[in-house]
Amino acid sequence: MKNLVLYIATVVIWGSTWLAIEFQLGEAAVLTSVFYRFVIAAVIMWAYCLIAKVPMAFSSRDHIFIFILALFNFSMNYVLIYLSQEYLTSAMTSIAFSTMLIMNIINARLFFSTHISVRVYIGAILGLFGLLALFWNDLNASDGNSLLGLTLVMSGALLASLGNMASVRNSRKGMNIFAVNAWGMLYGALMLALVVVTTGSSFSASWEPAYTLSLIYLAVFGTVIAFATYYVLLNDMGPEKASYAIVLFPVVAVILSSLFEEFTWSANVFIGFALVIIGNAIVLTPMDKIKQRRDQRRTRKMNAL
Repeated sequence: MKNLVLYIATVVIWGSTWLAIEFQLGEAAVLTSVFYRFVIAAVIMWAYCLIAKVPMAFSSRDHIFIFILALFNFSMNYVLIYLSQEYLTSAMTSIAFSTMLIMNIINARLFFSTHISVRVYIGAILGLFGLLALFWNDLNASDGNSLLGLTLVMSGALLASLGNMASVRNSRKGMNIFAVNAWGMLYGALMLALVVVTTGSSFSASWEPAYTLSLIYLAVFGTVIAFATYYVLLNDMGPEKASYAIVLFPVVAVILSSLFEEFTWSANVFIGFALVIIGNAIVLTPMDKIKQRRDQRRTRKMNAL
């Protein structure tokens, strides 16, 4: 029951953050918005760890991997995602980002020599055709804005996938999830602050209710709570089962985008969305276990006879 509640919470929160990001755009610079998101998240995480007396000491080598995690999962990937939503709807962005699942499997092969099964290639091909269908009209457009948005979100997904590989390494070392997140979010905020300064951007933000409330939601729910629930699921259920959440994020995002952004369901969007979801589901479906269960049921029937 605990894992079910955490799973639903993760899917609903992360599925809704795509729409919340829309309220961040145009009110302040993208770098500034992401910076304040992780400042708030880092303060909350450090307060929790200090109150709960979570051990915060790590070796210098561990801090290097926490820094890598922060660079790819807690800072620059979000900058690319925010920028992509200046050209795409939240629904299209979330669907494209879900291909991170396939990137995770490929990167796990490269970094940890994890076996890649045939179903992964099938899922990857379906996902590729799904993206082509989704953005077919946009790819034929002359302005290229959608293509730029797709490039940005796919780049963000790649960075996030690399950050996940650092997270896998940290988990295998038995590093405390909450302590790692606290350090990572702090490093992420510091890196974003450095980028804001070096690029000459302003730290000024908006006090408009929509901007402020969405910022708080993204920091507290989309960052602190969702990352905590997801990493707990990774430990309790394993990455294969927990990763099913990635397939469901776009479903929530598409529903919300249809309600609040007047997301249009054209034929190519419907086909593309279906192909991406089916491709991701195939990637995550353990066919060997399904065959094993089928054989067990067949054996039980034979024994009953």
